[in-house]
Amino acid sequence: MISVIVPLYNKEDLIAISIGSVLKQSYKDYEIIVVNDGSTDKSIDMVKAFNDERIRIINQKNAGVAAARNKGIEEAKGEFIAFLDADDEWKEDYLATQMELAERYPQCDVFATNYEFCDANGKKTKTIIRGIQFQEESGVLNNYFEVATKSHPPIWTSAVMLRINAIPSLGGFPIGIKSGEDLLTWARLAVKYKIAYSKKACSIYNVPNNSSFAKPTRVPQLPDVVGSKLKELYLNNKKVIGLKQYVGLWHKMRASIYLRLNRSRECNKETFQALHYMPSNLKLYLYLILNILPQRVQSLIN
Repeated sequence: MISVIVPLYNKEDLIAISIGSVLKQSYKDYEIIVVNDGSTDKSIDMVKAFNDERIRIINQKNAGVAAARNKGIEEAKGEFIAFLDADDEWKEDYLATQMELAERYPQCDVFATNYEFCDANGKKTKTIIRGIQFQEESGVLNNYFEVATKSHPPIWTSAVMLRINAIPSLGGFPIGIKSGEDLLTWARLAVKYKIAYSKKACSIYNVPNNSSFAKPTRVPQLPDVVGSKLKELYLNNKKVIGLKQYVGLWHKMRASIYLRLNRSRECNKETFQALHYMPSNLKLYLYLILNILPQRVQSLIN
């Protein structure tokens, strides 16, 4: 059985679509664990309206998405766990595709499918995934970090299934991280376990209206816990192909945010850290050049 874990916080407009996409799955051996992370809107009423015995609701005080996922894993009864964010959805063959991966690649503990983006207007866009070494529709992803540094993330929360003990073996999703806790978790999994991957897009990432190239509203978290943990992971696993560049990518992402926030000092710091791991990345040198320009010029470019 698959335990589907849905962390829920104030998604009354979208949760019915997410839950409905699970109930439409062609593969039927699953349970749905909705972890209500202190919602203050009508989200739970929307879930209860389904009146389906496969749905269990776990209530907790607001503690963040990582804590909600960890709670869901604790309550899970299945051999496998799959995550679905409350504003995303699955195609009807998603769970069936994941179980096909599990049966075909029993040596793996992590199973992922491709996905697609859907904007607020319903326009769907394919992911860009480069560097996969197998030619078939599915296979074992032996070069996760190499693919991740040149593509959209090959593992995404609403398109991954795991054996039940995989996340607990890492100590669970890290608590207290505002952004990047999933990215860190997938990196830890990729170092420890084998990944089976399907190129078939079976999951839909509904992109929020504010997820554009607009000026960021959130400053990168300090201290940079994710960066520190990724560095530690690299130092302990230097032979893993692409992991060094993956650490650099994290700092590049932070540098990009600081650049768009016109915070030159922080941008330079993150850029130099990124260059330590990926010195041939030309875009990082562009960041340094842009930081020299007056802010009014930067704003025109950004």
